[in-house]
Amino acid sequence: MKENWQQQLQSLLNCDLKTLYPLARSLNRKLEFYVGPTNSGKTYNAMQKLKEANSGLYLAPLRLLALEGYEDLKASNIQASLITGEEQMLNEDAAHVCSTIEMLDFDLDVDVAVIDEVQMLDDADRGWAWVNAIIGCPAKKIIMTGSVNALDAVKRIATYLDEDLEIVKHQRKNELKVLPKWTPLEKLEDGTALIAFSRRDVLQLKQKLQKKYTVSVIYGNLSPEVRRDEAQRFREKKSQILIATDAIAMGLNLPIKTILFTTDTKFDGISKRKITVNEIVQIAGRAGRYGHFEAGYLGATRRDVLDHVRLEFESPIKTIKPPFKVKINNNQLEALAAHIKTNSLTKVLKFFADNMYFSGPFIAANISSMLEAAKIVDTRFNLKLEDKYLLAQAPITTKSTIILQAYEAYIASVIKKKVCHYKPSITLPKKAITQRDLLLVEDEVKKISLYLWLSYKIPELFPDHDKAYILRNSFNSFIEKSLKGNLIEEDSSKKPFTKPFPRRENETKESTNHKKDYRPRRRKTI
Repeated sequence: MKENWQQQLQSLLNCDLKTLYPLARSLNRKLEFYVGPTNSGKTYNAMQKLKEANSGLYLAPLRLLALEGYEDLKASNIQASLITGEEQMLNEDAAHVCSTIEMLDFDLDVDVAVIDEVQMLDDADRGWAWVNAIIGCPAKKIIMTGSVNALDAVKRIATYLDEDLEIVKHQRKNELKVLPKWTPLEKLEDGTALIAFSRRDVLQLKQKLQKKYTVSVIYGNLSPEVRRDEAQRFREKKSQILIATDAIAMGLNLPIKTILFTTDTKFDGISKRKITVNEIVQIAGRAGRYGHFEAGYLGATRRDVLDHVRLEFESPIKTIKPPFKVKINNNQLEALAAHIKTNSLTKVLKFFADNMYFSGPFIAANISSMLEAAKIVDTRFNLKLEDKYLLAQAPITTKSTIILQAYEAYIASVIKKKVCHYKPSITLPKKAITQRDLLLVEDEVKKISLYLWLSYKIPELFPDHDKAYILRNSFNSFIEKSLKGNLIEEDSSKKPFTKPFPRRENETKESTNHKKDYRPRRRKTI
């Protein structure tokens, strides 16, 4: 009996990914890789092929890009549906679907699928979604777009799949030049984008520069809608200067003439380090948009930063190396949990990461964001494992008190099978005074995104999709208005604006705070 148990476990721990996607295997697929730098027209050409197809998919890395793909198809009089984790615009007559890559339907076969930004398969937390899409997308023709550092990776996966791969190389349409001298902040030209690597630095630069220039800002904590509005202001020349994090490195087509790095270091979630050649090339490629400028320019606002940027820019691109990360699926989760006799999601995820073996150039992913969420859901002993797994995939950040409080309340609703209505945690003032004020509203928008995600996954418990969607629009409008004004950096010596989030071992109800101010409200329900 023991031997049989061991044999069964070993069978579970050996996986051939090809076998998980029978529909894709039945289609005799052809793979194409449109490879080239930014500003080479690869995504444009891929979208033209998609438009010519009778049916198709556009798989985007961001909700903003999925929306842009959707609008592009509609502008070409092609009926389409939009599916993301937060919204669905379904058209029963449409044969084309634009979606974020995690929302790919592996049971919907089409003629052509475009997998955008395929170099993202190297991303620590989300790379699995690109791996799954390349292997399992049910399309007769798969068109991948991405940078040259992903070429060897795509070749390795194609070899594993034993599928034909055509490489279509694209060249940048205009020249990208490194400036010979650093550029002072007092001498910026219109159409310049300044690159920082934190929200704080972006807002500090905005505060400093808006005395002389009109400014737009883009950073990761902003919702896609606000990023789009800020990009539109810059595109329409309502602002002279764009200040952004590396959030502009993917997807946003902007009339940038010059990209200037304000620093050569960034915090990558683990430590502060120098930016790499791959990061510099991806960001710098946004300069000199074809059709607007004869050339693009790359530089820095400090001499030492320019020296590093120039050295890295002239270095060879670093190729993505195998193995490529794969996430656990529902069947593997349930089977492994049964064999190791646990209801702990954390234990199953770690067991999977430590013991799973895959045929081909793959390895089990140890996804840090999912593990953080798993530790929270594992404190609820009366929560089913399948529900834990679903909730652990929700879009949360453990850095936000507002979101963590909401997440705890939403978990409680799932346990009790009790309908959870959306209620905002803050009351909007007339305007944001400090950067911290603005951050609270940004976090509220992320909380709305969490609720919207749950409203699609568990609609019977989270029915207020329309209400949350409307509120998100009002919060986004407030953020956009605030970004046009002055924001002071709050004195760090002051007491925190919110109380620290309590670590709760068991379910507790939130205390009620009915004060009509800008502070997060503690409510019995959210």
